[in-house]
Amino acid sequence: MVQRTNLRVVVPTLFLVIVALLIGAAFAQQNAIKRTILEKQEFPGNQWATVTGIAEIAPGAMAARHTHPGIENAYILEGEASLKVQGQPERMLKAGDSFQIAFTVPHSLRNLNGDKPLKVISTWVVDKDKPLASPAPE
Repeated sequence: MVQRTNLRVVVPTLFLVIVALLIGAAFAQQNAIKRTILEKQEFPGNQWATVTGIAEIAPGAMAARHTHPGIENAYILEGEASLKVQGQPERMLKAGDSFQIAFTVPHSLRNLNGDKPLKVISTWVVDKDKPLASPAPE
């Protein structure tokens, strides 16, 4: 009877601790990326828009695997990064390098710097009626 009571307390408590850790990790990852939209311009009479923005990724953090409803053209302003694009070999990038991501192709970008943010400026040509980015499963 005592063991059964302990399990009734321990199992739910352990579950809550695990959920809290996962939520904390998600918020930490979310706070590890700062996105600033500089400009958005819609094309008259159709569904497309251009969006230009700067992303700052904290030291060692990652922009998790995601897609865009259009194309992305990006330039590394500061730092070093690892870019993973579905169907391509991993690329190492540094300040001054650029990259392009095709329509809806999953990709991720990791800051390889341990002490300073990675700064990337990007321009997207995207469907204006869809979110700029959506998570992509592994």
